[in-house]
Amino acid sequence: MSAPATTTDTFEQDVLTADGPVLVDFWAEWCGPCRMVSPVLDQIQAENADKIKIVKLNVDENPDLAMKYQITSIPAMKVFQNGEVATTIIGAKPKQALEQDLAEYLK
Repeated sequence: MSAPATTTDTFEQDVLTADGPVLVDFWAEWCGPCRMVSPVLDQIQAENADKIKIVKLNVDENPDLAMKYQITSIPAMKVFQNGEVATTIIGAKPKQALEQDLAEYLK
């Protein structure tokens, strides 16, 4: 199962007004580390579907949101809760490290 994409048009509904925490994976097609972290996020989503929602945002196709959330390097992941950024994770990490970063949302 691959994380669904969100765009400028659907971001508010997918992320800002969603119930519970939503991790947004800011990525780009040309980004090797982004491709490495994507299956790890898919695993975390599959194992924790009842706790956290994960969506992907292509920064090349949605530069307005990348600018708004100050994405200067990718992969960057931001966890939103109640429409606000609660946690920011920068860079590709192994599954165990990501799970530690997300521990408060995966309880």
